[in-house]
Amino acid sequence: MHELEPYFNWRHLYTAEEDPRSPFYGREYSEFECTNTIYNYYLHPQWDEFGSQTLYLKLLFCDYEEKYAIIELIGEWNDLLYNDIMILKRDFMELLMSEGIQYFILIGENVLNFHGDDDSYYEEWFEELDEGWIAMLDFRPHVQAEMKRARVDWYCVWGGELDDLPWRTFSPSQLYLKVAGILNRRLN
Repeated sequence: MHELEPYFNWRHLYTAEEDPRSPFYGREYSEFECTNTIYNYYLHPQWDEFGSQTLYLKLLFCDYEEKYAIIELIGEWNDLLYNDIMILKRDFMELLMSEGIQYFILIGENVLNFHGDDDSYYEEWFEELDEGWIAMLDFRPHVQAEMKRARVDWYCVWGGELDDLPWRTFSPSQLYLKVAGILNRRLN
C-alpha cells in the first residue's frame, strides 16, 4: 500500500497544505518516510490522516467560489468499530462546510471495505448541505453493496455513470461540471 499515491496531476492547480482555508494548511510531507499505517501496512506519506485508524484521504482540489471539493480516500471505511463517518464529518467535512463547500466528490477506488452502522451522521451531513450533494466515484461494487445495506445511498449518490467516469482525464472544474450534470439529470 505504500506505493499507492494520491492522484497528483492536479498539484499544479491546488495543494491543500498551501491553502490557508484547508484543514491541512501548513502540513509538511516526507517523500520517503512512511509513518501512517492501516493495520500492518504502511501508506504513502502523501496521504492525510484526519483521526481515523483505518481511513485516510487527500484533498485533491477545493474551489470556494464554485463551492466544491474533490477528495480521494484510501483504506477501510469502518463506521461499526471506529465511527469513521463521525470523525470524517466533524473533523474534516465540517471545516470545509464552514468555508462554504456544499458539493463533495469522493473518490473511493482505494477504499477496500466498508463496515456500516448508524446512518445518522450521513443524514446530518446531507441535511446541512442545503442544496448541495455528496457524489461517490469509483467505489468498488462490494463496498457499494455494504453502503447500500447501511442506507448510505439515501444521502450519497453513486453508481451508473459515476462508476464509469474516467475522472483522471478531466480537470477539476470539468469533473465537477460533469458530476453536477449527472446529478442534476438524476434529481430532475
